Amino acid sequence: MFLKGDRCYTEKCALDRRGYAPGEHGQLRRKFSDYGVQLREKQKLKRMYGLLENQFRGYFEKADRQKGITGTNLLLLLERRLDNVVYRMGFACSRTEARQLTLHGHFLVNGNPVNIPSFLVKVGDLVSVREKSRSILAITSAMETVERRGVPSWMELDSASYAGKLKSLPLREELTMPIQEQLVVELYSK
Repeated sequence: MFLKGDRCYTEKCALDRRGYAPGEHGQLRRKFSDYGVQLREKQKLKRMYGLLENQFRGYFEKADRQKGITGTNLLLLLERRLDNVVYRMGFACSRTEARQLTLHGHFLVNGNPVNIPSFLVKVGDLVSVREKSRSILAITSAMETVERRGVPSWMELDSASYAGKLKSLPLREELTMPIQEQLVVELYSK
């Protein structure tokens, strides 16, 4: 579910130390077909960003229409979603929490209230927490942990004013998620 705790930001993360499922039969390896590998990668990406199938397919079609590499365009579109930007800036501990806080109207984009998690943030947009919402426990605790987690280089955060800015679009090398977007493109291009 990609809700890692603070322990997974250290070398003691159980997901990294043990690469197999728990239980007696967890170490048995099954071989997946090419389709199975592609489908698993698509499902992983969908669940990571918390999207349903139709919405994900819409993002893929939009990425396919753009110039450039389709897989990279898809990841850039997903990274520009408001709920993801809120999570990356450190206003929330997970994408799910960021989605809920966004739906409840706790964030402003360029001074205007936005409560749509799929809102695409543009380069140069200022995302800030509403004045009333700055005392919410979830936001304050997430802001305390942002120093440990860090803010990506393509974003700028002013933690004193609870505001952040999207400086530029990230390069593919800057997205360190364990995703092979080419498999998703191959799956949808069948």
